[in-house]
Amino acid sequence: MTVLDDTDIGRVLVVTAHPDDVDFAAAGTVARLTDKGIEVVYCIVTDGDAGGFDRELDHGGMAALRRAEQTEAARRVGVKDLRFLGYRDGTVEQTLGLRRDIARVIRQVRPDRVVTSTPERNYARLGPSHPDHRAVGGATLDAVYPDARNPYAFPELLAEEGLEAWTVREVWLSGGQANNHYVDVTTVVDRKIAALRAHVSQTSHMETLEQFVKAFLAANAQTAGLPEGSYAEGFQVVPTA
Repeated sequence: MTVLDDTDIGRVLVVTAHPDDVDFAAAGTVARLTDKGIEVVYCIVTDGDAGGFDRELDHGGMAALRRAEQTEAARRVGVKDLRFLGYRDGTVEQTLGLRRDIARVIRQVRPDRVVTSTPERNYARLGPSHPDHRAVGGATLDAVYPDARNPYAFPELLAEEGLEAWTVREVWLSGGQANNHYVDVTTVVDRKIAALRAHVSQTSHMETLEQFVKAFLAANAQTAGLPEGSYAEGFQVVPTA
């Protein structure tokens, strides 16, 4: 397996189901990319309106709050461009409409690399296997191939919106059991934690958040063969050629 070197990457698109998904999965990797001057764009499919331990907010209030939290979390790792698709939390399905909406963003952003969730169920940890995660991961892979690169797929994107076909060179999947690539995030782990803490409605009640995250990242680092005291995020890299 060959992984594109970051020096060959100009732009990265991260597609996730909910606000905070990217921060649990890849905020350290994102921080490293933006530190290198690589543009990272977030596409968040839902507003996370069905999430949160504090139920004093109605769903409309929760959606607005979670957009704001994700925007702040993104700022903490150097991301300024966020696209919210507005699907209902907890009801996402792998439809043609979702594929079109993600293909649209791919053609708008024109990324070299796309990061998204695995469409496969994780039998070791159910958390990453939320139905929305799997639907978004599957739709994103279909949007990468064949939709975004095929000028005849969703012809309205070209005819009505002027969006030319675009070929993504590489996809990174998070949350699965087949990781084949690890990113050392030791130097930016505090920024990852800061991004997660920006999701106050989701994490403020988690007294052991930092310990939990670091333990998971340390296990990844051990698997990757990194020195003791290191932290790493893991991905399954999928070539698109």
